[in-house]
Amino acid sequence: MLRGNQTWWFDRRPVIIGSATVVGPDEGEGPLAADFDLVHPELDIQQKSWEKAERLLLEQASDFALKHAKVSKQQLQFYVGGDLMNQIISNTFAARTIGAPYLGVFGACSTSMESLAIASLIVNSGSGQYVLAGTCSHNCTAEKQFRYPTEYGSQKPPTAQYTVTGAGAAVVAAEGVGPVVTSATIGKIVDLGIKDPFNMGAAMAPAAVDTIQAHFNDTGREPKDYDLIVTGDLASVGHDIAKDLLTRDGVPMEHTVFNDCGLMVYDVDRQKVQAGGSGCGCSAVVTYGHLLKRLRQGELKRILVVATGALLSPLSYQQGESIPCIAHAVSIESQH
Repeated sequence: MLRGNQTWWFDRRPVIIGSATVVGPDEGEGPLAADFDLVHPELDIQQKSWEKAERLLLEQASDFALKHAKVSKQQLQFYVGGDLMNQIISNTFAARTIGAPYLGVFGACSTSMESLAIASLIVNSGSGQYVLAGTCSHNCTAEKQFRYPTEYGSQKPPTAQYTVTGAGAAVVAAEGVGPVVTSATIGKIVDLGIKDPFNMGAAMAPAAVDTIQAHFNDTGREPKDYDLIVTGDLASVGHDIAKDLLTRDGVPMEHTVFNDCGLMVYDVDRQKVQAGGSGCGCSAVVTYGHLLKRLRQGELKRILVVATGALLSPLSYQQGESIPCIAHAVSIESQH
């Protein structure tokens, strides 16, 4: 099942039999609004704290995904998930509600594909029949933890990104109807010394390129083998850097569509989102909402989702550390 050095090849082709996304008001004003299961008109979602609102996003996305999959909580063997909050509390408390055996993971904004890769590995190995993968983020919780109190209203440079308020979840099964997960390339830490948390696209871009190259080396595939290759949340700054690095390294991306979830989830020209979207919910809502819908409808046949993560914490930033980054790539195909 291991191909090359970093790639799990799923010969049993685990199936995503149900997926769902729940988002906030800014995402509901973006170009992908019609592909989300639920759009909340207010950021607080009538909760007493931003953190409770984020948790509710994930609980709702999980409920929708299970409903679409026609699977009950009692049928789940495992739940795999994580988020940006300290001790991944959004997922921990949501897992309490879900009630399935729980594997908490942290990959920062790469968590969506990290959790999907692990869920697919569990199913492919025969260790579980139904496994739920999920993640979430909230603009106000991330701002509060990583930057300044929300009420402070600090200005941000153009290189900064806007954390997505949203959650995505997917039910992976050994059999059924839906897009299939065919491989996962697990990334390595890449750190080129960038310390600016308001320029995470530039920090994460080399990690995305490293994982993309590892995927092609391990699988023998080329960019033209995919209808779409999409990075997680590099946004405008990081995505351009990734394209330049791939061109420098002789990876011919011109034969496929190369996009970024942080550029897709918002209208960056119209909405005030700086360089574009970020956060654990960014690649989750774009993949589990928009991209899987296009696969189910036959508009896409094979995609590669390369979710990126900046593995900093408030503590490491305050101590002057650079930003270690990672990217995990998952290939998903239409079933027929």
